[in-house]
Amino acid sequence: MPESLRTKLARHRFNLFPAYRLAGGRVRYIASDWQEVRVSIPRSWRTKNVFGTTFGGSIYAAIDPIYAMMLVQALENSYVVWDKGATIEFEKPAKETLYARFRLSDAELEEIESILETESSTTRTYAVNIVAADGTRHARAEKEVYVGTDESKRA
Repeated sequence: MPESLRTKLARHRFNLFPAYRLAGGRVRYIASDWQEVRVSIPRSWRTKNVFGTTFGGSIYAAIDPIYAMMLVQALENSYVVWDKGATIEFEKPAKETLYARFRLSDAELEEIESILETESSTTRTYAVNIVAADGTRHARAEKEVYVGTDESKRA
C-alpha cells in the first residue's frame, strides 16, 4: 500500500522529532493505513559504538515507539495506547545499515477491537527483526503494548 500525503507528513515529523532523530533511526515508509512501517538504522557517527559496530541503544531507540504509534493511528476508535515493556536480543554485531519492518494485520486490529468491546484493556506483544540488507538478522525485539478504554489505567 502506498504512502498517503498524511503518512508522508507524519514520517517527516517523526524523523524531525529530536529524541528520535538524535538516536539515529529513520522512518522510511508508513503505509496510508498505518498497518506497515519501515525503519532504517544507518551506520553513522551517531549510531556507531566504540567497537565500530551499531550501538544497541540506537537499534532499540529506532524501534521503540513504532508499534504504539501504529496502533494509535490504525485503530478507528480513540483508545489509550502506551508501551508497557520490551525485550531485545542482540544476535550479531552490525557494521552496516540495519532495517526493521513492522506490520499489523486486519485480523489483529479486529481482535483488539473485539476484546475491547467486553474488556477494559488488552496487552499485545509484537516481535520485530532487525536485519541487514541481505536479510541477516542482527537483533530481535519484542514490544509489549497496552491498549485500553479507561484513561485512569494510563501509566
